[in-house]
Amino acid sequence: MARRGEALREHILDTAKLAFLEDGFERTSMDAIAARAETSKRSLYAHFPTKDALFLAVVERIRALFGERMRTPTQYADEPAEAVVRYCGRFVQLLRWSSVARMLRLGIAEADRLPDLAAGLYDVLFGTTARDLAAHLETTSGLATGEAEVAATELIGLVVHPMLPRLLFGIDPVVDEVPEEERLMADVDLDRIRRLCRIVLQPSAAANQLTSGNCRSEL
Repeated sequence: MARRGEALREHILDTAKLAFLEDGFERTSMDAIAARAETSKRSLYAHFPTKDALFLAVVERIRALFGERMRTPTQYADEPAEAVVRYCGRFVQLLRWSSVARMLRLGIAEADRLPDLAAGLYDVLFGTTARDLAAHLETTSGLATGEAEVAATELIGLVVHPMLPRLLFGIDPVVDEVPEEERLMADVDLDRIRRLCRIVLQPSAAANQLTSGNCRSEL
């Protein structure tokens, strides 16, 4: 049975994502995507009038899928500090997934020509993750909003280095299968992340405790 409506749109997005990842933005034509999706060019253009519009829609789809797999810090552990550790570990684990790593490379490659698109992709992966982590820190550690945002951004930066540059330059291999959360402890050095959490978060929490007299977490 032929796909129609929203089902066809979702199928086109999944097909386009694979095509962009495999061949790059420039080398992927709308004709090729239509053929690969087994639909007509007319149907393709009815949903996505340009290739740029299609790529933006792919980025939004990645946002939703990535968010579903990341979830929020509170869903990783009852203890606030351990929730931060495992949330950051899951982020590292998903960055190693080929779909994510290759999309990052693609966004960087198109940054000069499509800066808004590249910025959107960055926000999908790093912006949303940092905001969710900052919200968790603000709620559980007593940090002010600005302090929590700074701490979250600094922690994420430390956690992904030097792994992320090595992935982007193809020094370390990517993982083709979706990384399962059950393998988090085997895939990621959580003890390293715990050390980084102590470095970044304990001074902030201690300073906040001195000024407010209320530190609600051992972070």
